[in-house]
Amino acid sequence: MRFVSKLTMALVGALALFGVGFATVTPADAASGTIHFSIVKGGFFVGAEGGNGVLEFRGRRYPLSIGGISGGLVFGASQTNFSGRVTNIRRASDVAGTYGAAGAGAAVGAGVRVITLRNEKGAILRLQGQQVGLMANLDLSGLVISMRR
Repeated sequence: MRFVSKLTMALVGALALFGVGFATVTPADAASGTIHFSIVKGGFFVGAEGGNGVLEFRGRRYPLSIGGISGGLVFGASQTNFSGRVTNIRRASDVAGTYGAAGAGAAVGAGVRVITLRNEKGAILRLQGQQVGLMANLDLSGLVISMRR
């Protein structure tokens, strides 16, 4: 009996050493969903953005709040309607978190944006969207997505 418990402990220790855990997200465990949101961005050197959207995951819809700040060269105002896929998540709450990006762009009238972002939980957003407004930017920005009730 004692041998079995020591063997079990050694096996669990070896699995932990090699990064095989019970709470890790493996490609077989990970799932994906679709995400849609609208952001309004404006600023003069320091920019702010905010909006809302929805995550569709495993047959359910989850409302989202979007917020963020950017610093660098930011001038103008725009609205972007994004849609895309979120991958590498196990539960809907995995999409919540902070996403960072460095970017440069300009929009006068209408334009198209494509971006890939990753948060601290490993969720990956692959987005494309239609941007409308007058905006010039060369900045670092952070986007925060949170679940709404």
